Amino acid sequence: MSGREFHLRVLIQRVGWSRVEVEGREVSSTGPGMLVFLGVAGGDDEDDAKYIAGKTADLRIFEDSAGKMNLSVRDTGAQAMVVSQFTLVADTRKGNRPGFGSAAPPDRAERLYERFVQELKDLGISVKTGVFGADMAVSLLNDGPVTILLESK
Repeated sequence: MSGREFHLRVLIQRVGWSRVEVEGREVSSTGPGMLVFLGVAGGDDEDDAKYIAGKTADLRIFEDSAGKMNLSVRDTGAQAMVVSQFTLVADTRKGNRPGFGSAAPPDRAERLYERFVQELKDLGISVKTGVFGADMAVSLLNDGPVTILLESK
């Protein structure tokens, strides 16, 4: 691909709560913590998932006793909701219709999504998830608002 390459991306929102529904039924929910949308690009691998999981776990977006964003989800013991979202790797450089050719094939994306979730758990994070590949309704209370985009590589 010429120009910008696409990589594994996570969009992180600090939340008061989050909830995922599939077909009108709640499948997962959290209290205070972070909602993590994960998009996997075609060239991503296990190293990307591990790297982004570490960055996510250590991202200091929670306030300390002085009111400064100085604590991570690991520091606070808060929860993380992880939701797969292939649209994060959309190519919008030409025209008005997003292209998804840089997204990883579903089987590879699911494997790296599961790896990312496991890496977070291995780092001591309490993780809830959406349903990979499902049409999900995601609800949240954005706290701050705080929204951060991270990319691998």
